[in-house]
Amino acid sequence: MKPYYPQRRSFGFATKLFLTFLLLLGLGLAYLDHHIRLQFEGKRWAVPAKVYARPLELYAGSPISLDELKVELRSLGYHFVQEAVRPGQVAVSKTRAILYTRGFKFTDGLEPAQRLILHFSGTRLSHITQDQGQSIPLIRLEPVLIGGIYPLNNEDRDLIQLSDAPEALTQALIAIEDRGFYDHHGISLRGISRAMLANIKAGRFIQGGSTLTQQLIKNFYLTSDRTLVRKLLEIPMAILLELHYSKADILEAYLNEVYLGQEGSRAIHGFGLAAQYYFAQPLTELKLEQVALLAAMVKGPSYYEPRRHPERAKSRRDLVLNVLYQQEVIDKDTYDRASEAPLGIVQQASLSKGAYPAYLDLVKRQLKDDYPEEALSSEGLRVFTNLNPIAQHKAETALTKTITTLEKNYGERLDGLQGSMIITDPQTGEVIAVIGGRETRYQGFNRALDTLRPIGSLVKPAVYLTAIEQGYNLVSELDDSPYSLTMPNGQIWQPENFDHQSHDYVQLHQALAYSYNLSTARLGMSLGLNHVIDTLKRLGVERPLDPYPSLLLGAQGLSPLEVATMYQTMASNGFKMPLRAIRQVTDSHGEELSRYPFELEQTIDHSAIHLLQYMLQEVTRIGTARSIYYRLPEDINVAGKTGTSDLQRDSWFAGFAGNRLAVVWLGLDDNSPLPITGSSGALRAWTDYMANETLDPFIAATPENIEYLWVDQQTGMLSDMQCIGAQQLPFLIGNSPTEHSDCAIRNQSDPLPTLEGWIRRWFE
Repeated sequence: MKPYYPQRRSFGFATKLFLTFLLLLGLGLAYLDHHIRLQFEGKRWAVPAKVYARPLELYAGSPISLDELKVELRSLGYHFVQEAVRPGQVAVSKTRAILYTRGFKFTDGLEPAQRLILHFSGTRLSHITQDQGQSIPLIRLEPVLIGGIYPLNNEDRDLIQLSDAPEALTQALIAIEDRGFYDHHGISLRGISRAMLANIKAGRFIQGGSTLTQQLIKNFYLTSDRTLVRKLLEIPMAILLELHYSKADILEAYLNEVYLGQEGSRAIHGFGLAAQYYFAQPLTELKLEQVALLAAMVKGPSYYEPRRHPERAKSRRDLVLNVLYQQEVIDKDTYDRASEAPLGIVQQASLSKGAYPAYLDLVKRQLKDDYPEEALSSEGLRVFTNLNPIAQHKAETALTKTITTLEKNYGERLDGLQGSMIITDPQTGEVIAVIGGRETRYQGFNRALDTLRPIGSLVKPAVYLTAIEQGYNLVSELDDSPYSLTMPNGQIWQPENFDHQSHDYVQLHQALAYSYNLSTARLGMSLGLNHVIDTLKRLGVERPLDPYPSLLLGAQGLSPLEVATMYQTMASNGFKMPLRAIRQVTDSHGEELSRYPFELEQTIDHSAIHLLQYMLQEVTRIGTARSIYYRLPEDINVAGKTGTSDLQRDSWFAGFAGNRLAVVWLGLDDNSPLPITGSSGALRAWTDYMANETLDPFIAATPENIEYLWVDQQTGMLSDMQCIGAQQLPFLIGNSPTEHSDCAIRNQSDPLPTLEGWIRRWFE
């Protein structure tokens, strides 16, 4: 019988246990290694799509004033200084701006950063020169970043390369967070020992002793929980990360990953975005004291939040500056100057970038037709839009000013008055500005896109266009006497004119100019409701419409965007075109993915639309919108239509010049009646906006089959230029009046009347 050796058996078991532990440890490390490399070498972050405004193009003769340029530059975060010596600065005098641009990589090439002198003459840019006096034909400023489309975790970041980071930033980070960064291999035994001692004394986890590499592991792979398990995982993972990647790779990842603040539900990650959030400047343009503040906030972004805790933030910033001085990174003069400087943060916690929520809402809706949600929120796409920050600023100013004035004039009856506005380019269908409510930065309900309100008389042009297509001309006689209609359910529809008066017989163009309801209702019913609905669809209204008589007076609801689509077709000579917010989408490297080109389809005959355009111009010259020319010059030709819904619940105006189309809606969210009409409400905001734009007059090209004839305003008969009360109107050839007025007959026999003849005709 063999002797029994319990020690040998115990030793064997321990060996097996140890080998099993080593195996499990090896498998665990192999898993961690694979996990680290897979995530670090793959798509590291879900990067939101960045949405940009249109780039401002400047050239000799540009229709832009120096004040308008200032609006653009403020949106871009330029600093107004005495002397522009670095990118992102501008020095302004009375007639010129010395501008140091930042440059931008467009899909068609790099626009370099350069120092330029812009010379202005009134509302025009007269010429552009370099410092040496050489003329520059064209420049493009970088586009304003207006927002992003964020992932579900609401993390946001602007990715930067290590070369983009100011040297002072990396020096400050290493000095304050990890002095041995370039010497250790992921962990610092001295730091861990010091932290353990502090934790034992405190009886809880109060220090981590983490290197920058460990901080990156915690933020990138793990959680912020202060637990022993997380700490034990952090150490081997940091060593493995350093084993595979260079210090430069790790530092660059850290610069992009570190958490630096919160804007509502959106987490601010990385120094690239933090520079914009706190200073409204690119990281490369920050001063030493600004860089030191960002480095200081790594220790506790909430505790050192500079807007809420400026004293804490400055104390921590000055500590960072002092460390840099003690380590001889900066000299005494630089330290003194930087530590005496104010924090310099922008007061509004915004990424400007949030400044145009209604427009961004439209962009998101149009993007979703072509891109899945995940691509928009994680692939770092760049979306270039048609937003014009200058036009947006003018529109916001006009709308808010009008609302404030109306509330002051009418008191409680207009308490809580709301409004919205859409601005487009009538030649291209580009949407250049959107206002979703009186609180222009509010990110909630977008009235420009989602409010469906009765459009009142804005529908009437479709009725009169239908009449033209069915053979009516501008002097066709309409009956404006009292009218009632018995509905199939026995109810009686009995419209009235706004002034509660009837006007017997009126000419077609006069009925639209003065917005008569009675003649419009009779006309629409004689034309057929289905024909009017067909016209509305060809004008661009896609929403289903019910064939009720009240449709003829605008009882059915449309959004301001739908109204803009409808009037866009009128302004563009009968060509229906989609209203486009987006120009182009690129990937994160600037390669084009898709372009949104100009599209159009002729849905209304040019001759018919020309006659309608003339009538809409009459609305602004002699009709319900004639107050426009109290503000606009006589030579700026515009066209449009006022709209007031039943019981004055809605105030509308839609109109256009040669280069701007704007739709304005005013109303109360509870649908209460208003003490204002389209003329006394929305028209005021529209006019105030247009009066501050550089406008081209609306010039309607005359089709070959249209002739202009002189007619008598009272009878509609053919007249003569020299006859009293004669007016020149357009007619489709073959569909003009045939009878001549007495004055016209006399002038045919006496074409050059004497002074006596003129006097006699005057008294006639």
